[in-house]
Amino acid sequence: MEMGIPSNYRYMGRSYSDGGDSSGAFSDCNSDRSGEFPSYGSPTSSSSSSSGGGGLQRLLVACAADYSDEVVRGLISDLESPAATVESQRRAAMELRLLAKHNPENRLRIVAAGAVGPLVALLSHPDPLLQEHGVTAILNLSLCEENKTLIAAAGAIRPLVRALRTGTPAARENAACALVRLAQLDDLRAAIGRYGAIPPLVALLESSAPRGKKDAATALFTLLASRENKIRAVEAGIVRPLLDLMADPESGMVDKAAYVLHAVVEVAEGRAAAVVEYGVPVLVEMVETGTPRQKEIAVRSLFEICRESAIYRKMVTHEGAIPPLVALSQSGTKKAKEKAEALIELLRQPRTAGVSHY
Repeated sequence: MEMGIPSNYRYMGRSYSDGGDSSGAFSDCNSDRSGEFPSYGSPTSSSSSSSGGGGLQRLLVACAADYSDEVVRGLISDLESPAATVESQRRAAMELRLLAKHNPENRLRIVAAGAVGPLVALLSHPDPLLQEHGVTAILNLSLCEENKTLIAAAGAIRPLVRALRTGTPAARENAACALVRLAQLDDLRAAIGRYGAIPPLVALLESSAPRGKKDAATALFTLLASRENKIRAVEAGIVRPLLDLMADPESGMVDKAAYVLHAVVEVAEGRAAAVVEYGVPVLVEMVETGTPRQKEIAVRSLFEICRESAIYRKMVTHEGAIPPLVALSQSGTKKAKEKAEALIELLRQPRTAGVSHY
């Protein structure tokens, strides 16, 4: 049931700055940005026997383009060998991770050599660092379009979601990025949501470090192309952290959060949650004081909120939206002008028209 205008319905006045990337609200999740060398042991300790060599020089060589197929197969064998120690598996996984990170051709070679299955198995390994290397290697391999279907077919989605919930901070961030890459395949978005990715992504958005928040926002934006995932996100409590980020210019997340919120309010459940969580004043103020891009996405969200609800239109009008909308209709981007004019017309409709149940 739609709620009336709540009491104390106003946010503290804030000014908004461009918190997103200058080239766009979202950028692709690329190869891992975590440290090249793990904190365990010494980088000069001996590595696995099947690929020869050792120490720091060995790890740096792993970044080179011309690693032989024989060496790659040796690294995969190290991962699968029943006699392998955790240390030797870490070394092998790390070198595969670096090979996939630094050379696009290697991503195809590693998959062709049969690495996907053993790396997916690492996603459920009890050793946190080994799991982290497995997650990150899968991320780096997923940068190649041809590999995405193979990774999904190997059963990577469920353990990636598990790593997203329980892994190290780097594993969680890189699992989010890997899921972004897989979610670019239309038929996998709903599956990723069904396997439970949305709640841990919302948790990452709410409580992680800045990089984790950005990765979570990118993953959520991609997954919310599915209507079912929008509803899952609302049920997971996504609206409150999005509004907090939108209201905090220092978060560096204003644009990203605003675009994710717009995806959420495209469903009735999201519109109701945005109103209950006092999202209308945040959006109205963004229309008034945001950057051109923020004004455009804010007016689009307000239009969605108001489109089917006279009560929500009343809220937006009481919040003082008309003056900034008029200003936007005269000086905004072409799309912003058009949407502002449409919203002004909608707000001027009779208050009893088009009332919905949300």
